Amino acid sequence: MILHEGFYYLIQTYIKQQKIITFVYNSPVGELLLGSLDKKLCVCDWVFRTKRKEIDKRICNALDAIFEVGTSEVIKKTVEQLAEYFNGERKVFDIPLLLVGTPFQKTVWEELIKTPFGEKISYSVLSKRLKNEGAIRAVAAANGANAISIIVPCHRIVGKNGDLVGYAGGLPAKKKLLHLEGSISQLSLF
Repeated sequence: MILHEGFYYLIQTYIKQQKIITFVYNSPVGELLLGSLDKKLCVCDWVFRTKRKEIDKRICNALDAIFEVGTSEVIKKTVEQLAEYFNGERKVFDIPLLLVGTPFQKTVWEELIKTPFGEKISYSVLSKRLKNEGAIRAVAAANGANAISIIVPCHRIVGKNGDLVGYAGGLPAKKKLLHLEGSISQLSLF
């Protein structure tokens, strides 16, 4: 009887838990895991990033949710807008977002969204925009924890001297995105 009650509890927990609907989108620069909850996008992140498990766990814990493969209207809209972006037809996204992180991380990500298409800025410039010039490392860490790549454009952040530094999707993907946006030349890709 105890085993039966435990099994019943597990099923009830699964049923009651929120579900983040996930879908893998094969973009021209790599596979992206898309996730939606409550008609908002909460994940648009690189399938093969080094911290995939940690990011997924953080999001699931914060939202008291589990991943479930499927699709949703938000995911369909995201796929459409990403395709337009990669075809050079879209510069601004209008997807409803659910940013999952600390208040500081959310502030950084909201500021990232304000960085226009075709512009690159440094971590120090981003810190100044946040009126927190001493927080360059914390800003960089928040940038690295971003789980909504491309739409929250962390690829537009570069090192102080303009070098392309760290990117969850890998530097080749970052170079391709910046080239697509016209902020680096074809020669910079090699």
